[in-house]
Parts: sequence; C-alpha cells; structure tokens
Amino acid sequence: MNTSVGDLAGEVRPLSWSRTVAREMVHRASVAEVLLTDVRQTESGDFEAAASWPRSHPTFPRDGADLHSPLMIVETLRQLGIYIPLRYFGVSPAASLIITDLFFDLDPASEPRAVSGATGVTCRVRVAEVRRGPDGSATGLRLQVSYLAGGALFALAGGGARFLEPEQYDTVRAGRAESAAPSVARAAGRARPDARRLGVTGAHDVVIGAEGATLLVDPADMRHPFFFDHATDHVPGMIVLEAARQAAAFESGGRLLRPTAGRLKTARFIEYSPPARVLCVPHHATCVFRFLQDGEQKAFGVLRYQ
Repeated sequence: MNTSVGDLAGEVRPLSWSRTVAREMVHRASVAEVLLTDVRQTESGDFEAAASWPRSHPTFPRDGADLHSPLMIVETLRQLGIYIPLRYFGVSPAASLIITDLFFDLDPASEPRAVSGATGVTCRVRVAEVRRGPDGSATGLRLQVSYLAGGALFALAGGGARFLEPEQYDTVRAGRAESAAPSVARAAGRARPDARRLGVTGAHDVVIGAEGATLLVDPADMRHPFFFDHATDHVPGMIVLEAARQAAAFESGGRLLRPTAGRLKTARFIEYSPPARVLCVPHHATCVFRFLQDGEQKAFGVLRYQ
C-alpha cells in the first residue's frame, strides 16, 4: 500500500506501512501500541503519515463487529501530536507534551470496514499556530488531520498541544504526591457498571465506577495495555474521553454507545485521587459532559451520535 509524498529534501517517495516508528517518538512503552508507521513532510510544508489500525488492538470489539473504535482516531491524533513536534519542531525528548483540547468527526458511511490483519490509514496533517520559545523550539501548536482509507476521506480530527520542559512541568505539578497510577484504585463498596451496558468487551475495559447515583473515574484495570501503557502522574486524556463515552452509555441506558463526533477541553490535570466525578447529560443524539474534582471543573465537552 503506497501513496506518494515528499520528504524534507523534496524527493517523492511512498509512505510505508511496513514497520512502526520508534515507540519513544509517540510516548508508548509497548511497540504493540504504536499506530504510526511513517511520517513525511510534503513540499507544501504539511505532513502525510501512515497508520496501521489492527483488529488485535484492545479497543476493537469482540462481538463480531467490523468497525474500529473512534478512540483509534484520537489515539492516532495523539501520536501525530507527539511525533511531529519531536521530529520536525525541535521539541526536546525530555519535554512533557500536554493536550489542551481536541475534536473528532467520523463519517459512518465512509469509514473503513475492518478486515483480517490491519486497516491501513493515510493521514494528511496541517500544523498551525506554532508558538516558539526564545531558543526557537516550539512551545505549542495545533494540528488538523484528515483520515483516508482506500483513498476515501472518512474522518477529521484536530486539537492543540503545549510542550513543557522538565523544570516547567515540575513547577506546574509541584505539591502532587502521586507520581504514577496507583496499583489499586477501587474503593470498598463502589459499584461497577455492567460492561455490556457500556459497549466494551469486558469488565477490565470499564473506566468508571458508581457511588449511588454519582459516576466516578475509576479504571478497573490499572495495567490495561491501552490506557496504562506507561506510568503517568495524572489521569491520561484517553481515559478522560473514554470515561465520558462510558458515562454517556450508562446514563442513556445503553442507547448512546459509539460517538461519531466529539470535543474535549482539558482545563486542569485530573488526579487519580480523589476520583473525579463525571457529570453527563444525554439529550437525543448528543451528550454534554464535565469532570469535577476538588471543587473545580477539570474538563468538559460534548459527544454526538448518529
């Protein structure tokens, strides 16, 4: 599977789906969690990338469905938002890359049906609003990505990111005792919603819990291969988005399961303790959500369904 793009020198050569990029370049510990296989800069200054979405991925449903999870769109965006700044914009490998906001929009009529093996996805990427520090390295930027399979456009996604050097990140995170996800997250007596009602494969994929009528961010498996591929000192953005999706499924009685569009704005880091509260209000084919913790709104957004 090939598509012609230009490299930094302007030479035209094909994108490759043969092997993944270095896992360190997308902040993944496991090679199995690396989706990108190639990234090239075009003559126009934009980028094109190849991504491989395998059926063996933890997000892929095991109920006979042949569609990838919308989380694959967002995870591909996340990996592009790390790889491109590190490779092309002088961001230090030691920097922390932080998502400020994101959106995705999926066309169910055009999205690829998954076959055995993996789905090859071509990403066309535009970088905008690049902010630079005194040394010329990027301190933030925005990405917009178009996703194609078999030459057909099936999704758009984008968002903003900022990059903090270690000393800057330490200042932002000063006073936080936890440096990684706790090994045990469950509180005695906290209920766990039925996985089938949330549209996930099994109980270990559930990331919310309930105390009475209150929904909380409460991952069942702190060693989940996708959500906890590596240690973090705050709740990862992918868990925040999935917790919102699961809350929408729960509050809608299992009616709203697979969003086709969504937006997420992260105002503050969400800590592991105390567990953040998820407020979710379904209305027809839309669900508005927000995350509250320590009396603050930490994140908010909306999911839409067809």
